[in-house]
Amino acid sequence: MQLELHRATKVFGRVRALDDVSVVFAPGEVVAVLGANGAGKSTLLRVLSGLLQPDSGDVLYDGQRLRLDDLALRRRLFFLPDFPPVFAAESLLANLGLLLRIYEADDASAPEKVLHAMKALDLLDLAEKPVETLSRGQIYKAALAALLVIDPELWLLDEPLASGMDPQGLAVLRTEVRKAAGRGRTILFTTQILEVAERLADRACVLHKGGLRMSAPIAELRRASSTGADGVLDALLQGLSDP
Repeated sequence: MQLELHRATKVFGRVRALDDVSVVFAPGEVVAVLGANGAGKSTLLRVLSGLLQPDSGDVLYDGQRLRLDDLALRRRLFFLPDFPPVFAAESLLANLGLLLRIYEADDASAPEKVLHAMKALDLLDLAEKPVETLSRGQIYKAALAALLVIDPELWLLDEPLASGMDPQGLAVLRTEVRKAAGRGRTILFTTQILEVAERLADRACVLHKGGLRMSAPIAELRRASSTGADGVLDALLQGLSDP
């Protein structure tokens, strides 16, 4: 899937959460969206997922505009927010099953895939427990299990490495992200930590006050940050440390 954001702007009151952002994401890329709190990272992912409509500009999937009523197109992506929405009184397994039905991924191969994902994420003992009794990290792992089973073309992950998951969950995430990229999936994840981006991503997109300040391969970002030669990057890194 070729994903393109063309001159997208999103305004909340006096705040330009996205400011004329244009960027293209190719199949097989792992992209870190870097920025401080309020930089526009979550807004970017919500616009790409269709949960928010840009006030101006376009979101294009393989050249096709994303529409809220185009369920076939929206099933090609999965947005995993930092606090996944759940049916709190239902079991972990029931929540997972509902997501699979929504994505039409509850075929004959689903039980084996679910078992594999839940085993890898150490969720089997929690399968029948109401989600309201689980920790934040366990809930995130349950949503991640659904993502792994559905395996959409586009993964949109909001702060996955600050999700409260345990080391086992984080290790599974890192492994599966690289495997998915190898299958041609496009993975975007947000983070505030440059070192996290360097370990996991191929490319970094840096947002500052809603604007796209840099889009570059990780190696180029690392070189610029170590030399301090790029004035834009200096401002960007200062922005990452702003309260």
